[in-house]
Amino acid sequence: MKKIISISLSALLAFSASVATAQQQTPPEGGTPKDFTLPAKQEFTLPNGLEATLVPYGEVPKVTISVIVEAGNVHEGQDQNGLADIVGGLMEEGTTTRSATEIADAVARMGGSLSISVGPNQTYISGDALSEYGPELVALMADVLQNPAFPASELERIKNDFKRRMNLARAQPGTQANEKFRAALYPNHPYGRELPDDKQINAFTLEQVQDFYQKQFGAKRTNVYVAGKFDSGEMKEAITSSLSEFRAGPESSIPVAKPVTKGDMIVIDRPGAPQSTIVLGLPVVDPAHPDYVPLNVANSLLGGSFGSRITSNIREDKGYTYSPYSSISTRYKAGDWSESADVTTEHTGNSLREIVYEINRLSKEAPSEEELEGIQNYEAGLFVLRNSTPGGIIGQLNFLDLHDLPESFLTNQVQNIYAVTPEQVSETTAKYLNPKDMTLVVVGDKKQIDKQLRQFQQELKKQAPVTQ
Repeated sequence: MKKIISISLSALLAFSASVATAQQQTPPEGGTPKDFTLPAKQEFTLPNGLEATLVPYGEVPKVTISVIVEAGNVHEGQDQNGLADIVGGLMEEGTTTRSATEIADAVARMGGSLSISVGPNQTYISGDALSEYGPELVALMADVLQNPAFPASELERIKNDFKRRMNLARAQPGTQANEKFRAALYPNHPYGRELPDDKQINAFTLEQVQDFYQKQFGAKRTNVYVAGKFDSGEMKEAITSSLSEFRAGPESSIPVAKPVTKGDMIVIDRPGAPQSTIVLGLPVVDPAHPDYVPLNVANSLLGGSFGSRITSNIREDKGYTYSPYSSISTRYKAGDWSESADVTTEHTGNSLREIVYEINRLSKEAPSEEELEGIQNYEAGLFVLRNSTPGGIIGQLNFLDLHDLPESFLTNQVQNIYAVTPEQVSETTAKYLNPKDMTLVVVGDKKQIDKQLRQFQQELKKQAPVTQ
């Protein structure tokens, strides 16, 4: 027995020694993300103006298809806030030849899915299926696009569902803050409209739905994207035969926003709130601008990643908040930067001071090469991940088309991220992120935060301008 124990102890000691040695060894360095190589694609345009892009990708026997129409909330009239969403909702309720149930059954038989969503600029008809059913799915999606039944029997249900979703969103302090923020930056553009209320939604008629579809939908505003594993010849034939008769419709047209840069503060009272929801930001450049990539890297370092400076400051070090973040929201030929956070009420003013402190610090002092490299690895890695699925590729191609960007925006993205220098990060921050020019929206208990906000404003006005 003693001999067995002795052997066991020896083995244990040897194992412990090997673990300690392994822990002392430096782990291998991760690989550097490579530039994105756009898969060979086939593009063609039908006589009616519809454009199609086919991208063979991967070995999984599935195909993803997106039919994207330039018809969204920006195309609504002044008294039509939310109408595009009602149109999209009714388009899911069947065509002149198929009921919604029949469509769902057909898609399920193909081993796939089909959905419709509406955004600020576009309506998305998205689907996927097993590769062998790709052409059939195209025909089905073409029917949904061209022949919506707009059943009157479903209008009230669609409107009621939309009202519930809007009321639920409107009750959230984050939504309230972002609504006011967008309204301040885009006062004369649909981007700045608040969520539709019950009265607006109740007023929509079937005639308005049909009129919006007739005026805003057409082949000239439609792009079809196909990615995955499929037969290119069969897919091209399916698109051509299913969509060649789609009416040309209106020319492409999205009103360009002219955002307002205005140092202002908006407070929405939320009595008894244990937290203050803050949004602080201003207009910045759009993706076509040469400074967009450096600004995006600066944003990631400042507040756009989990290890960013603002997050480390007010979350990790101070404990004022749990999930702060900054982001660049890309609009059509416009954009805005903002920092958002839910902070404890008693530290509302302190949180704002620390956010401004980090912005000013980055404006004056270039980050170390080591810190910047970590952010560059993060951003480059995210970019590669976004392009790792058929849906991701379609999203990137649509982004290029919507913003009139060259393919080099994608193919050179990784090298452009790594080309950003520490000095460039600091200069870009100073150039675009001046706290005195920012719009501040706070949703919180006004009695508790009013004094804090007034003191913060006074301190901000006294700050010397940042110079490079």
